[in-house]
Amino acid sequence: MFNSPFVRKPASVTAVMVKVLLALLPGVALYVWQFGPGILVQLGLASATALAAEAAMLSARGRPVGRFLADGSALVTAWLIALTFPPIAPWWIVVVGTLVAIVVAKHLYGGLGQNPFNPAMVAFCAMIVSFPALMSQWPAAHLDAATQIGLIFGGSRDLDAITAATPLDALRTGLRSGGEQASVAAILSQGGAFGFAGGKGWEWIGLGYVLGGLFMWQQRVITWHMPVAFLAALTVISGSFHLIDGSRFASPLFHLASGGTLLAAFFIVTDPISGATTPRGKLIFAAGIAVIAWLIRSFGAYPDGLAFAVLLMNICVPIIDMKTQPPVFGHKGDKP
Repeated sequence: MFNSPFVRKPASVTAVMVKVLLALLPGVALYVWQFGPGILVQLGLASATALAAEAAMLSARGRPVGRFLADGSALVTAWLIALTFPPIAPWWIVVVGTLVAIVVAKHLYGGLGQNPFNPAMVAFCAMIVSFPALMSQWPAAHLDAATQIGLIFGGSRDLDAITAATPLDALRTGLRSGGEQASVAAILSQGGAFGFAGGKGWEWIGLGYVLGGLFMWQQRVITWHMPVAFLAALTVISGSFHLIDGSRFASPLFHLASGGTLLAAFFIVTDPISGATTPRGKLIFAAGIAVIAWLIRSFGAYPDGLAFAVLLMNICVPIIDMKTQPPVFGHKGDKP
């Protein structure tokens, strides 16, 4: 027989991080299936670098290394970095990006729970601004393990035959170089980087992220607010402009199935540390990321603006939380 009080024991940081890592596994497995084992090498590099940097910073700050190293937060950051970087990027790109995330974006702000910006997105933005060419080399098809490992650890970077632009980049370039005669439908019909809905192969990887996201929601690691608001806002704004001018603006399905949309919806936007915390604030925060990302995709210099959108909305979190605090219990209309 169950007796009161019915108080839930708060989940530990380690338990939450382990569930996030487990949720990423379907996407990782489908990533390997579609593009080869290079992503596993990048995951290993990022993980080793993150753990080493975390241990060094904890030691320098006089914190207990073993306890904080075991919480899994550094590994989650490392995996998100590896999954957002090209799988055939040079090894040092991943290492430097991970160091930026752990040392600069996390520990220089005070460590876990103190960082105002998403560390993985800081790493991505720093690397794509610093090394845009290397961060734009994505495999055109499944490559064998030897080729991918060779490229990661110093192989020739003359990759015209085995790399291709991302779907978002291919669409943006086609529209801008084709003049007034170019249209979304004509560009998408050319094949190459495009699959049945978005990026070729990326639809399957996105499905893995959706499965992982549903697992985290079922486990109450995340709430529905941010994924739903993010995907709904992206659908509404892209769908509205597609209806206005379908020849210049891609459909909502293309935006949902391309780039890092589904990874962001469940694993990046939902970061509990750098994101909004109130229910209404979560909706505003996630919707704002979607709108800014679409604007950068459609009019900006970068093909996918998700990382920049996340960081811009991270800046707004304090005021969002302040303005969306629910009324204090027992004081109608009052806010803390």
